[in-house]
Amino acid sequence: MPASPEPRSPRPEPTDPKDRPARLTVGVVGAGRVGPALAASLELAGHRPVAASGVSDASVRRAAALLPDVPLVAPAEVLARAELVLLTVPDDALPGLVQGFAETGAVRPGQLIVHTSGRYGAKVLDPLLRAGALPLALHPAMTFTGTAVDVQRLAGCSFGVTAPEELRLAAEALVIEMGGEPEWIAEEMRPLYHAALALGANHLVTLVAESMDLLRDAGVSAPDRMLGPLLGAALDNALRSGDAALTGPVARGDAGTVAAHVTELRKHAPGTVAGYLAMARATADRALAHGLLKPELAEDLLGVLATGAEETR
Repeated sequence: MPASPEPRSPRPEPTDPKDRPARLTVGVVGAGRVGPALAASLELAGHRPVAASGVSDASVRRAAALLPDVPLVAPAEVLARAELVLLTVPDDALPGLVQGFAETGAVRPGQLIVHTSGRYGAKVLDPLLRAGALPLALHPAMTFTGTAVDVQRLAGCSFGVTAPEELRLAAEALVIEMGGEPEWIAEEMRPLYHAALALGANHLVTLVAESMDLLRDAGVSAPDRMLGPLLGAALDNALRSGDAALTGPVARGDAGTVAAHVTELRKHAPGTVAGYLAMARATADRALAHGLLKPELAEDLLGVLATGAEETR
């Protein structure tokens, strides 16, 4: 296994009682992969999940596995029962859900309303302020499976935190209670923050899946075993050293090798060519800027990439 990056020093738990929330009843609106895991983690910290909403078979199974004995009820009933409400719905559904709660008067004064969207900060919850809600945006920078392993993965997980200044300590305390590490994200920076995470994590899955498909086509019987050590080392090196960790034919300026790659990809997996060329160009730009790619080799390489891009159009 590759060495992990140096851990950050743990943030001490607040010791002043006013700096940490009291034991709260917890509700989940949207029993997808995230909500039940967060509620289960809060339960381990002493809070009490009391209600969840979810209609799909998968939601029912997740809630039963991670929140046994917690009843599944309508979203409005979740708000009626809970002091801390987790809104764990898809990003695009969040504004409409909030507006609906505002119009129906479902929110009570002093109720903590927490959403887990990476895209939005606390302002998306503004319609609930008139009812006296306390708005928090707590986004776990983690991929979720919908199983008990998610609760374990929250230990040491960074959370993107956005909240009014007067609620900052409460937001950070909740994250720490879930085993996470709070990272304060300014309201206006939330979309950029979320784009950065999607670029790294979501696109990584696509790249790895495409790489495994190509290795199978090349006759490799266990592409996961072949890629595991390589990708683990590459990730570790990238986290430790950034652009200095760049290796491979693009960083070396091996234009002939890259041209051969493009030819083979067109033949066996034409759908991957555009992505390969885009990532190769981005890699070349970073390698040039960092002094890894010699300028005299870059011209031929960039020519290959430009030709490939023209042929792809």
